[in-house]
Amino acid sequence: MPPQIVSLRSAADGDLDAINRIIDACIMTWDLPDRVKRLSLSSYRYSRIDLDFLDIVIAVNPEGEILGVAAWEQAETGDTPDGASGLLLHGIYVDPPQQRRGIGARLFCAALEAVRQHGLTGLLVKAQADANGFFTALGMQPVAHDGDPRLYANRFWMRVES
Repeated sequence: MPPQIVSLRSAADGDLDAINRIIDACIMTWDLPDRVKRLSLSSYRYSRIDLDFLDIVIAVNPEGEILGVAAWEQAETGDTPDGASGLLLHGIYVDPPQQRRGIGARLFCAALEAVRQHGLTGLLVKAQADANGFFTALGMQPVAHDGDPRLYANRFWMRVES
C-alpha cells in the first residue's frame, strides 16, 4: 500500500470526539481484561480543559479525517532520569486500521521537535505495556524504577540533542 499523505496540526475543540473515538479503539486492542479496559476508558479521554494544559497534536489525512493523536506536557523533574528537564508524552494513539503506516512515528517526531523548541533535555513516556516495543524501536531507553512500587513500571526516556 502506498504511503498515505498525513499532515499534523494542533487539536481544537471540534476534534475531541474523533480523538476520543481513536483512543477508545486503541485501548480496546490492549492485552488487558475487557472490564479493565472499559473502566479505564474515561481516564484516557481528553476534554476541553486538556486543550488548555496539554499540547495535543493530531495527524489528519487530506480529507481532514483524524488518524492519530499525541499529547504532551512539561515533565516533573522527579520523574525524569537524574532530574533532567523534559516533556512527558502522555501517549500516541493511532486508529487501529491506520497503524504500522508511520503515523505514530510522525507524531513521535513532533514530540521530539517540541522538546527542542522548548530547550529541554529529553522526552519521557509512561507507556502501556503493549506499546513498549513501539517506543524501544524508536530509540527510547527503559528507565529503571529500582523496584519502587510508586514508580510507573514502563517508563522510557530519550535524550534529545538540540
